[in-house]
Amino acid sequence: MAEVAVTPGIQLPERVEILGFPIDRVTLDETRRLMRDYLASDGTKLILTADSNAYINAATDDGYRRMFREAALITPDSAGPVWALSRLGRPVPGRVSGVDLVECLCQLSAETGARMYFLGSAPGIAELAAKNLAERFPGMVVAGARDGYFSKDDDTRIAQEIAETKPDVLVVAMGMPRQELFILDTAEAIGAKIGIGVGGSLDVHSGTVKRAPKVIQKIKMEWLWRLLLNPKKIAKVRNLPVFYWRVRRSKPL
Repeated sequence: MAEVAVTPGIQLPERVEILGFPIDRVTLDETRRLMRDYLASDGTKLILTADSNAYINAATDDGYRRMFREAALITPDSAGPVWALSRLGRPVPGRVSGVDLVECLCQLSAETGARMYFLGSAPGIAELAAKNLAERFPGMVVAGARDGYFSKDDDTRIAQEIAETKPDVLVVAMGMPRQELFILDTAEAIGAKIGIGVGGSLDVHSGTVKRAPKVIQKIKMEWLWRLLLNPKKIAKVRNLPVFYWRVRRSKPL
């Protein structure tokens, strides 16, 4: 397995715990600076965008625990972790979501020449997202794109195909923790500087799924918007009151 520890010299945010699992008190601007540093460092850095559901599942799922344990950076992806950090006396200004970080990485690609590979979602989605993003960020370098419709038995073959494109950034949208474990397990073979799991972000950037309006995001009801668009997300929504109850029971830091 490739090294995922942060290179000495990179300034890290404060790392605290929510329900026994880590999170970094980081802003979007700080994350952007860290990602620029990662592109100039050695090894593969896993960026984990953590939502409430991840913290509940980590209590019982080895895959979730592993991604928390081996991530170089863990950002608060949803309103739940942002609220929990405030509740625990370690507030942050707001979310640092996968959708926003994809845009940051595309801008960094345009500025530095870093090569972007988009992996995941249904057939055609990653390619369309890459095309749309390249139009929005002139100069961005697309190394390649393909869907996420393959079994774990094919991971080695897919990793070899991706490695041939020599990506610096691997953006994976295959659902948590599958996407993070793919990044960790193939890090040495692919050799990207940054690997990030982004869930449904490629669907948003492809234009096939609309992100919640700003007013919905502002009142922290984006989870309801996602549920209305995709009722299959009900399992994640059921974990929200569990997360809230467990955090309320936990003691401030």
